[in-house]
Amino acid sequence: MSLMDTDDFAAAVSEAGRVLRPGGRYCIAIVHPLAESGRFLEDGSFLVDRSYLQVWRYPDELHRQGIEMTFHTEHRPIESYARALEDAGLVIEALREPMPNLEMAADQPSEERWRRIPNFLMLRARKDR
Repeated sequence: MSLMDTDDFAAAVSEAGRVLRPGGRYCIAIVHPLAESGRFLEDGSFLVDRSYLQVWRYPDELHRQGIEMTFHTEHRPIESYARALEDAGLVIEALREPMPNLEMAADQPSEERWRRIPNFLMLRARKDR
């Protein structure tokens, strides 16, 4: 959950490809680029109000247990990650867009909306040679 916060993410992916042995796997989990591109409105609908296909930066401020953190995130479309993996000699073998389970949505009603729009993206890539 940090590749979207890495300035030179292509270099990071390239390094992973360099150090992996053939058959090795590289796993990525990021905030889904679609989720970054929009917001939920009061009526529960989702508005894409930023360009999904462009690269842009934004601050992501978190406040938890009295600690404040600011991540300087760079939005990238899924294709950017796929191209970086390809350029590093890696092949995507799995892609997942997990949704909250029903129990989580029941315990936290605000999570129900994420059963319609993907919040996270997980990729698993393999080095063949």
